[in-house]
Amino acid sequence: MSQTNQRIQPRLTSVAAQLFVGNLKASTDFFTTKLGFTLDFVYGEPPFYGQVSRDNARLALRHVDAPVIAEDIRQQEELLSASITLDSADGIKQLFLAYQAAGVLFHQALRDEPWGATTFIVKDPDGNLILFAAPAN
Repeated sequence: MSQTNQRIQPRLTSVAAQLFVGNLKASTDFFTTKLGFTLDFVYGEPPFYGQVSRDNARLALRHVDAPVIAEDIRQQEELLSASITLDSADGIKQLFLAYQAAGVLFHQALRDEPWGATTFIVKDPDGNLILFAAPAN
């Protein structure tokens, strides 16, 4: 087959989970000061949308006036809003300890999972549950 007839396959290069938040400023402050993310941008007057990132992880933050998911259901069912992967178990342990020292509220402490991952879950000011995971040693 000639090069002109070959189809180029689309390649996905990144993903950004969208979190619904009640206070955009409080959320961006939490992610930048507690979790070590960088504020990429905020948009709108008044601001209603923004993005934070750390390394290759991006989180879009969208202001909503009322919770999108009932808090009791989110906690009961452990409905994750985002999953962020790390490349090593040592790295996830270091990150967990740094977040612990920063006073971050955890939904689930650091633990080894039976499927071969080490995980913990952070709870943001709006109740969004964010899973951090790495391959177990």
